[in-house]
Amino acid sequence: MSEKQKEKYFKLVKENIAEYGFHNTYVMEEIGFTPFGYSTGIYKSFGIPELFISGLPNGLTNTLINNYAERFKFKEVPLNEKIDNLIDRFPVYFIEVENDKLTEYTLSSFKFYENSEFKYLQLIFPDLNGIFPNEAEYDYDQKILGE
Repeated sequence: MSEKQKEKYFKLVKENIAEYGFHNTYVMEEIGFTPFGYSTGIYKSFGIPELFISGLPNGLTNTLINNYAERFKFKEVPLNEKIDNLIDRFPVYFIEVENDKLTEYTLSSFKFYENSEFKYLQLIFPDLNGIFPNEAEYDYDQKILGE
């Protein structure tokens, strides 16, 4: 990405945060690379951690981030508890992620917040058989960065 393209992109990020309260970024799947998406601006706008999601398609990732922001803005987000109604397709739960584990992933957020404080959660979802990563026989390409 050229410097001009980066400037244009970061301008879009700031415009979306100003208009909607946050911006979603999605990085596409490649061979040997798990796709991921994340929010920028939710922490500043709504007082809840940003959200990181690994291993889901773009549309589903955006829907989950949007639903998360709408449902939990200005509220406490439950950690390590299954949530059955964030989306009608499967339950999820949230885990904390240290920012230093996300430096290679959430570049828009690090640029937006610069030296300001911000936090991240990771959304954890089950495999196609409804099995979560901490359960036996889990089988899905979801990169877990949090605890």
